[in-house]
Amino acid sequence: MKEWIPLTTNEGKSAYTVSSKSFTAVAINTAAKAGEWIKSKLGDYNNLDLKYSSHDLVTEVDKGSEKMIRNLLMTHIPHHSFLGEEGVEAGPEASAEALKEVRDDEYLWIVDPLDGTTNFVHGFPYYAVSIALAHKGEIIVGVVYDPTRDELFVAEKGKGAYVKGKRMTVSQELKLSEGLIATGFPVDQKVNLPCNLAGIQAVAPKVRNIRTAGAAALHLAYVAAGRLTGFWEIGLHAWDIAAGSLLVQEAGGRITDTAGKPYTLEARSVIATNGSIHGELQTVLADAKATGL
Repeated sequence: MKEWIPLTTNEGKSAYTVSSKSFTAVAINTAAKAGEWIKSKLGDYNNLDLKYSSHDLVTEVDKGSEKMIRNLLMTHIPHHSFLGEEGVEAGPEASAEALKEVRDDEYLWIVDPLDGTTNFVHGFPYYAVSIALAHKGEIIVGVVYDPTRDELFVAEKGKGAYVKGKRMTVSQELKLSEGLIATGFPVDQKVNLPCNLAGIQAVAPKVRNIRTAGAAALHLAYVAAGRLTGFWEIGLHAWDIAAGSLLVQEAGGRITDTAGKPYTLEARSVIATNGSIHGELQTVLADAKATGL
């Protein structure tokens, strides 16, 4: 398999080329297989455990999906590094340490094997597989697969973002007041949850409406597809955001931390928008002291 080759475009920007059997193809096939397996297990899990809090669930399906994804990826690319949610101890400190150990590796796969576990447990059809590939800390491939709707969201750095083979572009709303915005409820109930609730209270009167569907990767994919004008959440992890961050950027949108700084793998509280309403949303959250920073 031929790996990503950095090139220089006429504008002096970095681009990437791949062979026909690319990392993106591996990610797509892996996400699709894991997603179909997860869908077959809906309502058929046996063990439900708690991780960081009573809102942070894990089943054997999460663990089985991650094992499948890791095995499939490592079969094709055994020398790459791997960071998956279920291979890391619960809590922000553990996830930060796990990321620090592999962050600057040449190639790093960042995986959420089942984003939206609580939805899956309750049979609520809004969950996904999220797979990203970072090259020296920069996301170059992002794939989010929704098995319920059979929707595959794919992005390659510099090559655009697509859903079901069609190019995605972010929505065209120019004002926050016109926007449909999504957020989520953090698993940390002591600090992050009250912070995000303050954000919801501040944002709700200023937007068309708010949605909280419970899967950050899909929220980000929906921003990229123009179905949401924006999304913010406090207290996420790299595997929640990585693939979706590239989808948003390649669809013409913007993603930053909640202070407005450029997105990095270390970011845990983020804003993703169509770009036009980004500053307004960030200002509302900052004024409400709801950035989580």
